[in-house]
Amino acid sequence: MATANAAFDLLLKKGDLIESVSEMTPEYLRELKHTLVVSGDTELISAPAYYLAAKRAPSINAFMTGISIIQDELAHAHIAYHILEELGEDQEKLIFTRDPKAFRYPYAFDVPLDTWTELVVANAMYDQAGFCLLGDIHEHCSYGPWKRGLNKVMLEENFHLRNGQTWCKRISKAGGAAKDELQAAVDWMFPLTVEWFGLPDELKQHSTQLDYHLKGKTNDQLRQWWMSLVVPFMEEIGIKVPAHKETKDGEDVFVLDYPFPSTFDAENKRWDFNDPCTWDDVLVRWRGRGPRNSEMVAMFQEEFHKFRTAHPQA
Repeated sequence: MATANAAFDLLLKKGDLIESVSEMTPEYLRELKHTLVVSGDTELISAPAYYLAAKRAPSINAFMTGISIIQDELAHAHIAYHILEELGEDQEKLIFTRDPKAFRYPYAFDVPLDTWTELVVANAMYDQAGFCLLGDIHEHCSYGPWKRGLNKVMLEENFHLRNGQTWCKRISKAGGAAKDELQAAVDWMFPLTVEWFGLPDELKQHSTQLDYHLKGKTNDQLRQWWMSLVVPFMEEIGIKVPAHKETKDGEDVFVLDYPFPSTFDAENKRWDFNDPCTWDDVLVRWRGRGPRNSEMVAMFQEEFHKFRTAHPQA
């Protein structure tokens, strides 16, 4: 991909890191900001999503682990928003004055996590998705400050993921009603996480993030990577997922056992695999946000405005 900036093109071609706005084209800066906003918003919204479920932890130790994960997620959000501020954005406005529907994070977080079991499945699935997405960015990112910032993020995401896997194993091994509850959570959360990676490659309208070395894998490649980790794990602990492995042209691929996309009833956390929908329908659902969007955003925006009212000089 050639631009009107020969020096910028040379940096990308050589694989050198871009360190300042002066080295960027306006198009690169715009795409970098967009990618950072999605990352920051996703990390930020996971905090209230996880907190509302962590309050139902089965023990003090489990609750403190949940709080530790929430603390990490807020720190990860700060990294993205701080870089955005260095790139000319207003961090305070990004977090505290945007309309809830303007936040750009995966739809899955808008569906309430109501139990500890759902929280640990989120750690095992959502954090695995985050690990894949950020791991890909960490490896391929051409913007130096973010690439270095992700060193800390990747280590902590691995801790979140291990917590989810450890608890999923424990719950499944317990059997009975506990395992049934785990299976029920996986039933609705697995397809939502498959959606996490965005539109299929054949429907993607541009490949700017790949062209600018802000990521290295396509949506479908990331989806395959995620399934290659999650499907065998769930099968190993005796939990069913609607996907299986096949060998095509000498390569292992994971195939979904349901129409993709399908209709989702967010209020009842239920998929109707007998009612395939279009990606236009999915985009309408994503843009409309889900049941808990406003509630979660209000948790940090309202407290901020109360603080500002009480301490106008702060």
